[in-house]
Amino acid sequence: QVQLVESGGGLVQAGGSLRLSCAASGRVFSINVMGWYRQAPGKQRELVATITSGGSTNYADSVKGRFTISRDNAKNTVYLQMNSLKPEDTAVYYCNADGYSGSGAFSRPFSSWGQGTQVTVSS
Repeated sequence: QVQLVESGGGLVQAGGSLRLSCAASGRVFSINVMGWYRQAPGKQRELVATITSGGSTNYADSVKGRFTISRDNAKNTVYLQMNSLKPEDTAVYYCNADGYSGSGAFSRPFSSWGQGTQVTVSS
């Protein structure tokens, strides 16, 4: 009932920047945590960064100081600003959101994933 749509991936040279966006739609009542994960070929999906509704953030050590996660609660949208990109950042990036769908006393918890967006960093 809650859909996530990502955008902003692409091909960039090492040292470059990209900005990913992810918008939630559907019967969103509230979203507690939004985050970005990535999966490189032959590897497991890993956490990149998360942000709570209050703005608390968490980053993987590999992206600290280079990536910045932010969100617009009014638009149910999360962003990932990626600077100083490295070839090892190449992966499919997935958006995730955990919260409640529906309304009022009829709201139910949800956890949704986006379809993924490819980020390729060339050396």
